[in-house]
Amino acid sequence: MKTQSATESSNNFIRQMIADNQNIVTRFPPEPNGYLHIGHAKSICLNFGIAAEHESRICYLRFDDTNPTKENIEYVESIKDDVRWLGYEWGEHLRHSSDYFEKLYEYAIALIKMNKAYVCSLSPENLKGYRGTLREPGKNSPYRDRSIQENLDLLDRMKTGKCAEGEHALRAKIDMASPNINMRDPIIYRIKNIPHQMTGDQWCIYPMYDFTHCLSDAIEGITHSLCTLEFQDHRPLYDWVLDTLKTPCHPQQIEFARLSLNYTVLSKRKLHELVENNLVSGWNDPRMPTLIGMRRRGYTPEAIKDFCERIGITKNDTQIEMGVLENSIRSDLDPKTARVMGVLKPLRVVIENYPEEKVEQLDAPYHPNDANMGTRQVPFSRVLYIEQDDFLEEPPKKFFRLAPGREVRLRYAYFITCQSVIKDEEGNIVELRCTYDPETRGGSAPDGRKVKGTLHWVSESHSIKAEVRLYDRLFNQPNPGAGGTDFKTVLNPNSIEILRNSQLEPSLANAQGGEAYQFERQGYFCVDNLDSSKEALVFNRIVTLRDSWAKIEKANRH
Repeated sequence: MKTQSATESSNNFIRQMIADNQNIVTRFPPEPNGYLHIGHAKSICLNFGIAAEHESRICYLRFDDTNPTKENIEYVESIKDDVRWLGYEWGEHLRHSSDYFEKLYEYAIALIKMNKAYVCSLSPENLKGYRGTLREPGKNSPYRDRSIQENLDLLDRMKTGKCAEGEHALRAKIDMASPNINMRDPIIYRIKNIPHQMTGDQWCIYPMYDFTHCLSDAIEGITHSLCTLEFQDHRPLYDWVLDTLKTPCHPQQIEFARLSLNYTVLSKRKLHELVENNLVSGWNDPRMPTLIGMRRRGYTPEAIKDFCERIGITKNDTQIEMGVLENSIRSDLDPKTARVMGVLKPLRVVIENYPEEKVEQLDAPYHPNDANMGTRQVPFSRVLYIEQDDFLEEPPKKFFRLAPGREVRLRYAYFITCQSVIKDEEGNIVELRCTYDPETRGGSAPDGRKVKGTLHWVSESHSIKAEVRLYDRLFNQPNPGAGGTDFKTVLNPNSIEILRNSQLEPSLANAQGGEAYQFERQGYFCVDNLDSSKEALVFNRIVTLRDSWAKIEKANRH
């Protein structure tokens, strides 16, 4: 599978195919058996986006709710919330496949009367033996030649609850010798004695997806049924149902490649496994590729739509680099996100020649390129915190940050020089003793001397304690589960690091859930909208300032 980088251009062949059409009606048909993920976002943006570009401006949101064993109202509501969050509305065009159960049943009766469907009484196990293989044709069911009246009677018995699950199934009568297995008398109705979340106990037989989907499209007047490539082999069945029943509307099915994103999984089955096995904290875990998880982490609708535009719509399966998605969120956040200072892993610094009671308020811009964002005042005092990683007692070459005897710049403040290092009984560094040059306020020296390192910092007595969660990629391999391996064995053990003693500048005291900031020199962070409170702030790292994984991947390739 090819890998697409951020620099490759992509196009949308579907838009080219339908460019001359004026009246376009599309639909987004999720199955309510889980939460939406980034792959669904691609389909949402495509279907709602194309509809918005044409005269009709109609895109249906239709829930494919034909399997009550897996579906839940919770998922229905979450899907509606996610579609709205992305910025799309369906207006009066909200539908459920279950809305059409009566009509679909009438279509099934019509097929029987045309001798194009029959009730098969093979057990599910025996049915497999009649299906054939990719190289061998299937065999006709011994029940294929039942009379029309017998089939109608049996279907009625199925519908009225007089048959057990698996006892019978309604099958289309097409061609058991077809090279396309989907055309070998597929099941179109099966018995399930389970209440439905929308219709209650009204039905105990439910239509299959391939029968339901094409007819729902036709009923709604869909002009173009856009779906992923795994449905390409199902297209002949889609057309057969509509042609045989002579529906007044016959949508055109067009397939495109589904989204494959490295360092994650987009299979609902696998996402369910992660949640059910408590390998993540839930569907809204910020490491999950679900829209609810990405939203909690701090991703924006604009970034996701930009990502979908960048990768385009193609016919070729392509493994998209995670860096493409991360570049979209960086591009969106950079021009509109306030800059602040936050020390994630604090190291105490005492400036020995700074007056003990003195506090200065230093002006700092919220954004270096947008004066309209204004400025904030950052308090400076004798005792500060800097990052532990910004100091080394024995620095290597090209380490330009703080070290014994070395002078660096504190952002917006002064030059300081490390004079001594204080350690505890175990030899751990607990404090630095430094001096400052009072002539360098604002970060420049009147004598013109230069320093190579600039550090962020916060004042100890004014800082706000916060919990910071550093999220990384959920898996440590680009294609989890490749080669038949268990995808759960390649979970990244470092996909989350929780820092409970981070210190932030006081301007963040009133930060609200969902607000995003750039912590200078660190990355983009968002106030967690579930766990954070005014008394106990929690920040999630959305993305780092640079793609450090690109270097790792490049090194691995060589």
